[in-house]
Parts: sequence; C-alpha cells; structure tokens
Amino acid sequence: MAAHRKPRQRSAGGSTARTAWTIALAGAATATGFDGTGHAEPQLTPAQVKAKVDKLYQEAEAATEKYNGAKEQADAARQRIRNLQDQTARKTEKLNSAREALGSMAAAQYRDGGLDPAVQLALSEDPDRYLAGAEFAERAGNRQASSVASVRKQLREIEQLRGAAHVELASLKSRQAELKRHKKTITGKLDSARTLLTQLTAEEQARLDDRATRSSSDARAALASPGSATAQAPNARAAAAVSYAYAKLGSPYVWGATGPNAFDCSGLTQAAYREAGVSLPRTTYAQIDAGRRVSRSELLPGDLVFFYSGISHVGLYIGNGQMIHAPNPSAPVRVAPLDEMPFAGATRVA
Repeated sequence: MAAHRKPRQRSAGGSTARTAWTIALAGAATATGFDGTGHAEPQLTPAQVKAKVDKLYQEAEAATEKYNGAKEQADAARQRIRNLQDQTARKTEKLNSAREALGSMAAAQYRDGGLDPAVQLALSEDPDRYLAGAEFAERAGNRQASSVASVRKQLREIEQLRGAAHVELASLKSRQAELKRHKKTITGKLDSARTLLTQLTAEEQARLDDRATRSSSDARAALASPGSATAQAPNARAAAAVSYAYAKLGSPYVWGATGPNAFDCSGLTQAAYREAGVSLPRTTYAQIDAGRRVSRSELLPGDLVFFYSGISHVGLYIGNGQMIHAPNPSAPVRVAPLDEMPFAGATRVA
C-alpha cells in the first residue's frame, strides 16, 4: 500500500487573505474610482428638477386624457346596460301578461275536456324549446296560434336583450381594467414628480412657485378686463365660455375633475362650454374635432387651443396670445402664454 501523505495546509496569509484583500480593494475602487473621490448620484439643479417634473406632469396628463376617455366609455356602457335591463323588465312584464291570458284559455279548455298542445307549449317550463315543433301551433285555433306566436316572439326578444346586456357587461369590465391601468400610470408619474421636488430646498421650491405665479400674474395684467376678451369673442356662447373660465381662475387642478370647484385641462374647457350651453366631448383628442379647425393667426377668444403632438393638453384662448388653462397639480387654473407649450392646433366650437 502506498503511504498516505498528510495534506499540505495553506497558511493564513495564503489565498483566503488574498481574497479578502481583493474584495476590499474592489470595494475601495467602487467607492473612490481609484481617484480618491466618491461617485454619488449627481445632484440635480433646480432647473433640471423642474424640467423633469414638467415632463412627468405632461406624461401624467396624457394618461389622464386616456383615463377620461375610458371613463366616458365605461359610463356609456353602464347606461346602455341600464337601458337594456329596463327593456328586459318591460318585455318580461308583457310576456307574463300574455302567459296569464293563455293560462285562462287553458283553464277553459281543461273544463271543456282537454288542454290544447299549443297552450301546453306556451305554459311549459321551457316554452321556446317546446315551440320548436311547428305542428303544435298548427293544431291550435287561429286565436291560440296568434297568442302562442306572440309569446314565442317575446321570449326571443328577451333573450336578445340579455345577450346584448352580456356584451355590454364585457365591454364595461374591459373599460374598468383600462381605467385601473391609466390610474396606476397617473399616480406613478405624480408620485415621481413629488419625489423629485423633495430634492429642492424650501427656498428653491418657493422661487420656482413664485416665478410661475409672477408669470401668470404678468400675463393676466397684460390683458384688458375680461369684458374686452368677451367682446372680441365670435359669438355669445364663446363669450360665455371665456367669462366662465375667468371666474374659475385660481381653482385647483385635480386630474379627472370637471368642476365646479376643481378641474383638469379638458374638464375646464368642457365645463366652460357646458355653462355656455354647448356639449363638448370629455377628452382633448375628441375636443379638437368638436368644431371647425382654425389656424393660430385666426384665433379669437373662446377658441380651444391644443398642445403636444399627442393632443394631450387644451386651454381656452382669451386673446393677445394668452389662454386660461388648468396646467397640472403644481399650479391652479391660470392665465398663460400659448408659447408655454408646443402648439398643436385650434378649434372654434361655437
């Protein structure tokens, strides 16, 4: 037998120590970059924070308009379901009356010595299947045949209504899932914006807020009185919409809101024209098609002005290159120049 050699033991200063040194060196390299300075996440300037926050607000508003559209469709589906349920209830009541009449006829036949198969058919638990055999109806008298045919028709109408309600219910569930997705996107964007703003000192935040407030105040001061804007409006309805928008200056922005005390951008324009007796669609991308397109050079007070390539923001033009709009959660309803955002088009509603 070969002699067993005792395994050679590694010294404490061997590979284990070398591994520890390598890990420590790698950690130091990560922390210092081998140049003695740390590489923490660079601090954003107030201007950079504002730019990022503005982008998040714009993305949140685009999602808000999709949310508004999905909500409008969901509300319409609910109304159609209610209408179908009402129709079904009325037709069911009518069917019950028809079956009661056939029941009286059946009782008379029974007293006379038998129950006509056509009447049995209409009073059965499953009359539609029973009615499938045309020979039963043929054996009834003319009056009975007419009554049985009426019952059969009503049964089919009720089934059609139930089928339509089932389709609408599926549509409603789809819209509700869409609402949930858009809401998650909106809240995520707004939360990210709030987190970014916490990087600013109170003084920096106040400076940004003051700049926005001063810009809005200067724009409003540069305008004549609201009466001047309404006087230049193309008609009384546009003038009424402008007057309403002026009255809502300072109201808070709340996504999904249509007034009377808070608004999102399309909610404000919809409410302004609702006050003027004009019904506008809920979303920006539908409102742009709600009237006659006009060029920027043709703008008059009361025209709807739209922004961004996705038509995700809208304001109400009031003259002199200015509009009233609900900007985002960082600012209330206010006056602003059209150049504040990339102009996409305009529509004259009234």
